[in-house]
Amino acid sequence: MGRRWSDGRGTLIVHAGAGEAPVRVGLEIAASYRARTRGLLGRDTVDGAMLLTPAAGVHTFRMRFPIDVAYLDRHLTVLAVRTMRPGRMGLPRMGSRHVLEAAAGAMRGWGLRAGGRVTVVPEVADGGG
Repeated sequence: MGRRWSDGRGTLIVHAGAGEAPVRVGLEIAASYRARTRGLLGRDTVDGAMLLTPAAGVHTFRMRFPIDVAYLDRHLTVLAVRTMRPGRMGLPRMGSRHVLEAAAGAMRGWGLRAGGRVTVVPEVADGGG
């Protein structure tokens, strides 16, 4: 189930627990080496979430604010969710293929937790002209 995304925007759908409505979150997709390397560096906040793909780990050196980090497997199942302060190195997570980043506390508000699943819906570029 190999997914290939391009840099751009989209929607993250968090499938919450049974009986709970899915949560839709604005998403920035960082799929190129350059976009993944830049990530959230130099920003004061993140609007929604950022998906780093492919990625197994992250760091928060030179970041200005704490973030939530969710490690996802190839099926977009959440392996773990952590909050990281600036200046930290997150060890790569075994089985992780993608990493989600958001402002600290956001993922709890969305109901995102280990064992949960997400869906990524990339924005389709308008090819008209």
